Amino acid sequence: MAEKFISDIHLQNYAAGYETIQALYDDVIFMGGRKTRSLNGEWNYAVDQYDTCIRQKWYLENYEDQNGFSLPVDFSFEEWPKMELPCCWNTFAREYMLYEGPMVFFKSFSMSKEELECIEKHMKRVILRIGAASMLCRVFINGRYVGMHRGASTPFYFDLTYFLKEENRLLISVDSTRRPEQVPTENTDWYNYGGIFRDVELVSAPSLYVKDFKTALVRDGEFNKIKVKVLLSERAEGEAEYEIPELGIHERIEIKRGVGHAIIDVRPELWSPENPKLYDVTLRFEEDEVTDRVGFREIRTEGRDLLLNGKPIFLKGISAHEESVAHGRALTDEERVENIQLAKELGCNFMRVAHYPHHENMAKLADELGILLWEEIPVYWAIRFDREETFQDAKNQLAELITRDYNRASVIIWSVGNENADTDERLSFMSRLADYAHGVDHTRLVSAACLVDEENNRIADRLADSLDVIGLNEYCGWYNPDFGRLPKMLENSNPDKPVIITEFGADAMKGNRGSADIKGTEEYQAKIYKMQMETLLKIEYVKGMSPWILYDFRCPRRTSSIQKYYNRKGLLDETKTYRKPAFYVLQKYYREIKE
Repeated sequence: MAEKFISDIHLQNYAAGYETIQALYDDVIFMGGRKTRSLNGEWNYAVDQYDTCIRQKWYLENYEDQNGFSLPVDFSFEEWPKMELPCCWNTFAREYMLYEGPMVFFKSFSMSKEELECIEKHMKRVILRIGAASMLCRVFINGRYVGMHRGASTPFYFDLTYFLKEENRLLISVDSTRRPEQVPTENTDWYNYGGIFRDVELVSAPSLYVKDFKTALVRDGEFNKIKVKVLLSERAEGEAEYEIPELGIHERIEIKRGVGHAIIDVRPELWSPENPKLYDVTLRFEEDEVTDRVGFREIRTEGRDLLLNGKPIFLKGISAHEESVAHGRALTDEERVENIQLAKELGCNFMRVAHYPHHENMAKLADELGILLWEEIPVYWAIRFDREETFQDAKNQLAELITRDYNRASVIIWSVGNENADTDERLSFMSRLADYAHGVDHTRLVSAACLVDEENNRIADRLADSLDVIGLNEYCGWYNPDFGRLPKMLENSNPDKPVIITEFGADAMKGNRGSADIKGTEEYQAKIYKMQMETLLKIEYVKGMSPWILYDFRCPRRTSSIQKYYNRKGLLDETKTYRKPAFYVLQKYYREIKE
């Protein structure tokens, strides 16, 4: 290296200094019932295409050199234009629709003297929570680098307790660049939205607080025991109090070295899509109290059967992306409710929320409204399966998802990937993820959306040995034009566990009417749904399906005259105001299915 250089001009590996402090799954804190201060609203922003913020260390706000001379700077935080967060910048303004890269956000906020005194006396912690930022996020406050996070879809946390002042300056650099080593990788089949598209908030907690709180029905087929696990922020000793007033439960749980476990004898009313019963649950430890609304249910397999609360269930599902025309991935709760209601109108009891973790409110609403969920991480297509850092990224995203949604009764399946080639590297990578999910959560099933073995035309993926349920994507009649391969493939296969057909379908643009023999017409899509359902419902080991997809969604890969940068396999158009004929075909079959 040259002895004399200007770092932001000549230093190629300028980001290396920002890699050492990362927000990971063990930084996640339990949020139920916590006091928060929203930082949503207007933020100043600037497109930072050359990553100058972290090259020049804008967070230092240097206006003078060591000799006191005034220096020119390449930013003016308070004078930048404003964006309302949370937001996907691609939908904020037309000129950002196709922008991928870094963007910088700035906001100032105040803290009272009383709050700062509490912090100084070690009575209170203040933790920054960002619900999601795509895809790399680096956080700075008051001239200090706080840390970074990888992954576009899970919440992350930074303890700001000892960085705060009366007047605070918060700077966040978000980089949506697609990179081959990331999860997801640079090539996907959905739109790469950038932005801080979920809530930004300050979380208040005592100096010693409940870091994690998990509770669920014991999976033993008896339905008469609830298990509880408590993790504190420090290795403290004492007793936690666990309460479910409606069930008359008030238990004390011994805490040793910051961890407590308990099994409680009780027979709760079981949660199901037909009866989405939830209980108010409270946990206290010293000065901290957290709450949740929890349903208790059991999901397991028995041979080729799926059992919900001990009874066989067929998963009448549909897949859905987290997207709307107006908001991109920054959906409102009203839009989430609309998606669940559309699924229920179809006759669904199940949704596959693909291909990444959706907002935590999706699972909370599913708990309330009564629909089962498959949740997954974006280990999608050609991930760098040979790279340990990529595995750690995927594992962290899976761990953050499991920690966030563990108490949600609606979530019955964790998926570790989608449509990945069956290579040795991939087998090692994804089986390790499946083993991790099994190790930290004994209350759910683990799956992945696998591909058909085209050479032998059968269900045969080595990963299946690590899964409880085999997910299978097949597009007979669409990408594979010979529909006759589907019944032959099903006949050739003899899985020893249940199979969910996680994808099938066909493109059809709204209003493209014509012959049922012409691909791309609404009539052709409806015909494929009829043929698929007539074939699949005859197969004993097929225990559910989630056809692709509820409504059309943006995708830059789709450039034909009937696609126009959308994947048109939706049963509704992108506005969700038009139901294609295939919608009613699936609805008819679902309504006729009897358990």
